[in-house]
Amino acid sequence: MSTDTRDRILDALEEMLLEQGLTKVTLENVAAEAGVSKGGLLYHFNTKDTMIAAMVRRLGDRSDAQRQLAAEGGTTVAHWYLQPPASISDKETALYRSTLAVLRSVDGNTGEIQQAVTEVMRLWDEGLRAEISDPVTAEIVRLVGDGIYLGALLDLPAVDPELHQRVVERLLGTDHVK
Repeated sequence: MSTDTRDRILDALEEMLLEQGLTKVTLENVAAEAGVSKGGLLYHFNTKDTMIAAMVRRLGDRSDAQRQLAAEGGTTVAHWYLQPPASISDKETALYRSTLAVLRSVDGNTGEIQQAVTEVMRLWDEGLRAEISDPVTAEIVRLVGDGIYLGALLDLPAVDPELHQRVVERLLGTDHVK
């Protein structure tokens, strides 16, 4: 089976998590949604947790690619992390949707899924801490970015763009960023 089939399975899993929640996610339901046999799904993922963890890791790969694109464009990790929702591209919207699906998937789960989520979040933390000299400021940036991110996921009203810019400037003043 091809990588396309694997991605189709993970795409189906994300949609099911977003639309129906974790309780409806079974190997059979995901296989049907992806248009593959259960055997085809099992070729790639032998358990539901393995499948969800693979989705989390794919999310990590997507976020790495987004951060790399931002860096190539001259944007720091911190600025990228604090970007206003209005500047989010369709590709990044897909990333947000994936994140929401991942976060819904860890409801009460530990083990492989929680480990995968922790790994992805640790990468974001490391990027901020490598860039911001003060660990307290790095943590504040992460918390503010998480709030911006959550607001975008929940389609909450955006902060006034001018105020948003002032918040970013205050958080990322030249005395904090390496």
